[in-house]
This record gives sequence, C-alpha cells and structure tokens, in this order.
Amino acid sequence: MNTERIALIAVTLTLIVGGAATVFAPTVVSGPGTAPEQAAATTAAVADGGLASLLGIALWGVTLLFGATALVWLGLTTVIGAGYEAPPNEYGLDDMQVRIMTVDAAEVVQETVDSLPAGLDDVHVIAEAPIDVAGATVHVVPEEFTCRAVRKGRAQEWARQALDCQKEFVVYLDEDSIVESLTGLPDADIVQLREKPRRTGSNLSYLADMYRMGVQFEQRAFARLSIPLFAWGGGIAVRTEVEEMTTWDRETLVEDTAFVWAAFQELDVTFELSDAVCRNEAPPSLYEILQQRRRWAAGNVQASKMLPLRYELLTRVRNYTWALSPIVTLLVIPLSLLSVTIVYSGWFFAASMGLGLCTLGWFLLGVAYYGDDHRQWALALPLAPVITVIHSMGTVAGILNPPETFRVTTKVGSK
Repeated sequence: MNTERIALIAVTLTLIVGGAATVFAPTVVSGPGTAPEQAAATTAAVADGGLASLLGIALWGVTLLFGATALVWLGLTTVIGAGYEAPPNEYGLDDMQVRIMTVDAAEVVQETVDSLPAGLDDVHVIAEAPIDVAGATVHVVPEEFTCRAVRKGRAQEWARQALDCQKEFVVYLDEDSIVESLTGLPDADIVQLREKPRRTGSNLSYLADMYRMGVQFEQRAFARLSIPLFAWGGGIAVRTEVEEMTTWDRETLVEDTAFVWAAFQELDVTFELSDAVCRNEAPPSLYEILQQRRRWAAGNVQASKMLPLRYELLTRVRNYTWALSPIVTLLVIPLSLLSVTIVYSGWFFAASMGLGLCTLGWFLLGVAYYGDDHRQWALALPLAPVITVIHSMGTVAGILNPPETFRVTTKVGSK
C-alpha cells in the first residue's frame, strides 16, 4: 500500500470518527458557549484526552492543504495566465492529418467525422475492430502488434509507425469529440484543443464536468509553464516531427499527459491553447464518471514519477487534495457552521468558508465557460457540495484502488 493510500485512509478515518464524536458526544469538541475564547480553544484541544486534538489537527491539515491548492490555482489563473489569449492560427486545415481513436463505436465515430470542417481531407480512424465509417479511412490495429503502451496508447503508437504523414500536424480526436470549431492551428509544437462536454445520460455527471471546466480555467497558464500540468487527449494536435521523436511507446493510463510530459523533458517544445472546441460526451452515469476519474487520478500519480521533483510533488498534492475535497465540503464547512470550536476557531471558520466559496466559484466559472445559452444551469448552485463529491470520488478510488488496465469510458452518441 503506497503513501497516498495510507495517508488518505488515516485522514479520512480521523475526520469521520471525530466528526461522529462531535455530533453524538458534544463534550468531545465543544462549542464556544459562554467561556472566553481562549478557554474554548483550550477545551477543544484537551477535553477528551486527545481525540479533539487529533480531529483539530486533521481538520486544519485538510483545510490548509485544500487552501494551498486553491492559492496555486489562483496564482496560475490570475498571475501566470493573466491576459493569455490563444495565438492566431498560422497553419490551415490542409496542414493537418486527423486520427480518430476508437475501439469499435462506428455510430459515435461517424458523428465525429461528420462534424469535421470540409477542408480536412486526410482523415483516419484507428480502431480495434473492423467498422464502416463514411468520409474517413479506417485502420484496424493488428492483434500481433506489440509495444510498451496499452490500449489507446498502443493504437496511437501503431498509427505513428504505420501511417505515412506528410502534414505538419497530427490531430488526435477521441471517438466522441465532435468538432464545434476548427479553422487552423497556431505555431506551436503541441496545441491543446478546448473541451466542452455535452450532456448524455446523467445530469449530475454533466454538472460535475461543468464544474471541472471551471477548475480547468487554469489551462490558460500552461503555455507559460516549463511543463504543462496535464493534457486532454480528446482533442490535441502534435507537430509530426515531435511525435516521431517522442513516440507513444510508454506504459501509462494517461497516454496524452504522459506524452506531453515526455516531450517537454526530452525536447525543446512549445505548447499553446487553441480556440477550437470539441464537444465530447460527459460520462453517461455516475459509475462511468467514477471509473473515468479513477483512471485519471491513478494514471497521473503513476506518470508523475517521470517529472522533476517539484512537478511530481505538485501533481501528487493536487491529486491528494481533490481526493479530500469532499471532506471539506461535507465535514469542515458544516462543523464551522455549527460553531464547533477548533484551535484558532475564528481563522478556521474564515478558511473553511473561503474554500466553500471556491467550490461555488469554480462551478459558476464552468457555467460561464459554456456561455449564455447554458446560464440556467447556475440554478444548480445549491447542488455544488454534491457535485464536488461526484467530481472527486473517482480520485479517491484511483488513489486507494488504482486500475490495472485502461478502461474506455462508455459513449452513447446522439439518441
């Protein structure tokens, strides 16, 4: 059992036991009552011979960890990424070869192919089984092909080796990445297309992805970092020569992020965020979103070993923080609202309320990202605590029980 699992279990158990004790045995951690403020703080620390002190330390630890991550996010968006705008396009549609990755979802892929702009004439579908798709050349990855990469990464590595590309860029799309706008690409070695998940079978999963879009506002800073913090492979363009030198041949659950991290460490490359938007599918059920986030979290933690120490620590802390974020929502904030006394309770109340406002702010930022035609979803703001839990529960699962194999998120297509 690795360090992240041990720490997560220990902190969670401490908070659950302490929180339960607070509710069912109020003498464990008492409210301020009529005693002086200093006396109340002392009572909270020693009243039960240590349990309250342990709870206070755990609560403060989670709050400070989440607060530090929120401050990093704030620095990325308001300082490092301040004023960032996607650079103008310098390459046209005739400079791109498109590769759409799928297992065998012909109908879903057909919708993506149909969404491509007319100027794209070099379109390929990389599949695991024979399918019929109009408007694209379909290739099936041979069963006998072997490399270190698995599933999607294996298919990408086969395509890199097998397909002749005379274009400046290879644009990779997921099977469900309906292209809403793509007119060209800026002059960068790796160009991240924007995602805007569309609603499928679960409103709560859709809201969780909307919340994630608010958090991902930080992407505007990635072009100014020495290494981007993550990448989304559902819509990403890679300069052909960079792909040839970096390759996809590495064992990972997050082939897109691992590719970008490898490229930045092995080569002198540039990264930009595009204005082009892909309308990918939000997971159709709570089970699917849990499995998707589980793979992301586990893959990011595993792949972080390839990063310089400061970036590895940042990646691990961010994953750990998102795993604990439901605790901030479901325990820290309610305890503050109930006036439960913790050491330096005034500061604790202010900190926990500030983090609660961050959660609300990220959701509203996600709603704003979708535009005026989606502003009615702001009415779901009271559900923000639940949305936070849905967004993060897969991260918990990824740390406690990492998947051993790559699992493709179920796609439903238009129905």
